[in-house]
Amino acid sequence: MSKATVIGLGKSGVAAARLLKREGWEVELSDGNTSKTLLEQQQELAAEQITVKLGQSLELNGANLPQLIVVSPGVPWDIPVLVEARQLGIETIGEMELAWRNLQSLPWVGITGTNGKTTTTALIAAIFQAAELNAPACGNIGYAACEVALSQRGRGAGGQRSTGAEEAGETFDDSSLLTPNSCTDAINRVSPNSSLDWVIAEVSSYQIESSVSLAPRIGVWTTFTPDHLSRHQTLENYYNIKAKLLHQSELQVFNGDDAYLSQLGLSAWPDAYWTSVRGKDFLISEKGFYIEDGWVVEKLTATSTPEPIVKVSSLRMVGEHNQQNLLMAVATARLAGINRDAIALAVREFPGVAHRLEHICTWEGIDFINDSKATNYDAAEVGLASVNSPAILIAGGEAKAGDDTGWLAQIQTKAAAVLLIGSAAPAFAKRLREVGYHTYHIVETMERAVPKSAELAKQYQASVVLLSPACASFDQYPNFEVRGDRFRHLCLAWAGGWKPARAELPELENSSQESIVQSR
Repeated sequence: MSKATVIGLGKSGVAAARLLKREGWEVELSDGNTSKTLLEQQQELAAEQITVKLGQSLELNGANLPQLIVVSPGVPWDIPVLVEARQLGIETIGEMELAWRNLQSLPWVGITGTNGKTTTTALIAAIFQAAELNAPACGNIGYAACEVALSQRGRGAGGQRSTGAEEAGETFDDSSLLTPNSCTDAINRVSPNSSLDWVIAEVSSYQIESSVSLAPRIGVWTTFTPDHLSRHQTLENYYNIKAKLLHQSELQVFNGDDAYLSQLGLSAWPDAYWTSVRGKDFLISEKGFYIEDGWVVEKLTATSTPEPIVKVSSLRMVGEHNQQNLLMAVATARLAGINRDAIALAVREFPGVAHRLEHICTWEGIDFINDSKATNYDAAEVGLASVNSPAILIAGGEAKAGDDTGWLAQIQTKAAAVLLIGSAAPAFAKRLREVGYHTYHIVETMERAVPKSAELAKQYQASVVLLSPACASFDQYPNFEVRGDRFRHLCLAWAGGWKPARAELPELENSSQESIVQSR
């Protein structure tokens, strides 16, 4: 019996191990962690004759080497054992590639991008489902891709979901502390346990990197800005990884309003369908999708007559970036042959994505908005630009490399005050002072930030409290979903009757700051 090793005991790793087992492989799954939850999973998988080794890394010693290694998305592609495996000629692939090999008879939509891919993926899935197509979202949102593959082999996948945490640099597959899926209700009500029509896959750079033959029918590229450089080293490497998915796609949809992608334009992507929220005159090619007179307009060929498809006002989500997401989703649907009625229905009913500009509650005229998914500067800049001003901003967490210039400028324009949490707080405070912004408070925790934000919103007559961290969450939370869920809980509790009590904080960056302790 051929031997396969799966690295990473997360949702996608477990699904990959089960899929391989059902294909007749001898399967071993390894993970460096040893939590109680993992021990429970170890026992469960042992009953399925899948060996799980916890607290140890894969070692390629001896004669009993695996013929195949499958890597979970959270595992770096260039760690020494994987480099050694490839040198030894051991086939090494990612979980997404394994799923593709089992589902390549179906048409796929593959969505990638630095920011915006989760919302675009969710909206695409909602449109396909409104057209009565069985098209579950998977990959970095919804189901793990191998769970979908398992379901097509006539076996249920157990309904486990990935958390979609990689959107802005956080991976979902290396933590046992996972929260419920952040997809929309439209995605959740579709089960992959029946015959599929399409596969709608959000594909991160990590997943593309470890895929060899993944070739979607339609590839979508939402945005491109510097991110994940600690893993991919250079912007060129990061771009080439993303471009690989689009090069292998039969049809290509690009956000023509993205500064980086639009500069490349037709010289790099001559056959792509481009989009623009700014109108026909800004369309990069003679075919594509654009907004005109409040409508999404389609122009499928250089000579075809433009046709209105759906009113932009049908979309409930705010912000120009969401209009860009809408254009790409509609373009994908039309290229797949979906009619206008289904598109209009889905767009009208689409509620948005949890943790991305998610409205939590309104308290005394102040809207509390959860944008925990904004884990880099670009996403946080978009989040702040999308809300009314003046706003009270909650930011901070585990800082990431990147250009903070645009984000800081947006703070100066829109934020009446900034509350800083997490390990990045002192560095963020320093950057704010450097640009001449001084209305900030280091409050350290979300528990202090929420009531303080309500107090400041009253003081500055701000209409919005926005959690948009511009940081990863790992200094205080397992992933950005847990961070967003904590914010949601605290906001709802506050709106339900908590009142602030003041207490002194240790001397930090701002001597006038105060700690807020919740009391009934």
